[in-house]
Amino acid sequence: MVLPSRLTVPLEDLEQLRRERDLYLRLLELGRYDDLPPLLEDSLALIVATSGAERGYIELHVGEPSGTPRWWIGEGFSQEELDAVRRLLSSRIIAEALATGEIVETASAVQDARFRDRESVRANNICAVLCAPIGGSRPVGVLYLQGHAGGGPFTAEDRRRAAAFAEHLGPLVARIIARRTRADDNDPTLPFRRKLGPIDLVGRSPAFARVLASVCVAAPLDVGVLLTGPTGTGKTRLARAIHDLGLRRDAPFVELNCAAIPDSLVESELFGAEVGAHSTATRRVEGKVAAAHGGTLFLDEFGELSPAAQGKLLQLLDSGQYFPLGASRPRDADVRIIAATNVPLEQAVQAGKFREDLYYRVQVLKIAVPGLRDRREDLPLLALHFCAAACRRHRLQDLGLSPGALAAIEEADWPGNLRQLAHAVESAAIWATSESAAQIEPRHVFPERAAAGDDAPLSWQEAMRRYQRLFLHQVLDAEEWNVIRAARRLDVTRSHVYKLIQALDLRRDDP
Repeated sequence: MVLPSRLTVPLEDLEQLRRERDLYLRLLELGRYDDLPPLLEDSLALIVATSGAERGYIELHVGEPSGTPRWWIGEGFSQEELDAVRRLLSSRIIAEALATGEIVETASAVQDARFRDRESVRANNICAVLCAPIGGSRPVGVLYLQGHAGGGPFTAEDRRRAAAFAEHLGPLVARIIARRTRADDNDPTLPFRRKLGPIDLVGRSPAFARVLASVCVAAPLDVGVLLTGPTGTGKTRLARAIHDLGLRRDAPFVELNCAAIPDSLVESELFGAEVGAHSTATRRVEGKVAAAHGGTLFLDEFGELSPAAQGKLLQLLDSGQYFPLGASRPRDADVRIIAATNVPLEQAVQAGKFREDLYYRVQVLKIAVPGLRDRREDLPLLALHFCAAACRRHRLQDLGLSPGALAAIEEADWPGNLRQLAHAVESAAIWATSESAAQIEPRHVFPERAAAGDDAPLSWQEAMRRYQRLFLHQVLDAEEWNVIRAARRLDVTRSHVYKLIQALDLRRDDP
């Protein structure tokens, strides 16, 4: 018997095998996700590509009544088309898929008696549709695929892939939801987040929970707010959140950094100027108060206002009117003032550098924004948030932070607070990508430590780090690297010792 020297496989079958391989390899990779948005985004892109669909949509109903999606994401749809799909799903298809746990399929929705009477189906000329319940017989959501790239209906192979994908995605979703639920049980910020709704403020520490509690009080009121705290703690972002959650959310949010404007121009920037009011006023200038009409005026570095500008601002707050430079008639103002400062205004008042009446007039509500030294438990969450943002901004591959990098970040001092941490993580993401590293390591976040030689002058932080490393190594050696006994001797928790070992890159065989 003579065997053929090579087997010939039709190109169509090779394409099918390639899709099968890509699908199952990528399904395995999806297990590494710890958060739903990236999981859903990559999952949807995967099934759209491997099924040959033109468009795709996923929505999840975990812990919510049927018809009330908790998460959703679409690919290939305009916003108008996506709204139409959601109306179609909520009216017929999703109810059937969730109730039966079976795939709902049609070769042409515009010709199918179940769906052709729907206005959205006719308006968008919806043809081939495949809708699979996510999670098998006990679905937690649905996968919706619309339009086949090759024309005609979805094939039996497409249906089988979609079913396998949707069944596999269910446990991944359930695992992330369960982990999030457990974390929520220990999250002191959760009650306030429920009141505030979706808000892009990261943190779970008790110190940050107190900030969100204050935001809950301040946001719905139309009163002045004074934000205090060290530089770089996110006061601008917090002011924006208060505006976005308040009664003036549909009107402008206008910022002015009082320290960045020369004293001679602060009044002009705030209140505007008529032609000829000063040497550079060659045309009429609209000030920030007018630009923020109906909305919020955020005054950063508030303590740097000149005495003259302080007087005019007090007049505005008392009377609701102001005079542009060179104007003879007042103008009406309708703004909410949110001010921020990193210097103690009480001391400035005592020193005669800031008006006491303006200080009390602005701080109807005062919110103290903590620095990172008071919310260290938020550092890993913030680092991961900044890492994801940097990867999106620079279109980098998705990078994670190694346990050692997270531990080093948590143990380090961040005198520049959020701003310093964000810049350090962004730089680390860029350097890690340039090395084709799989994840961000401590050397990427703290390159100065790796670059510093033995003869280089030590900063206070590096000197303390070297002392901690030596001392911890000695304690571990004395306890034969028994972490429980070492933790007891140091009077810290065992988990803290593990974090220190990772952050300080300690090994038993180190000299």
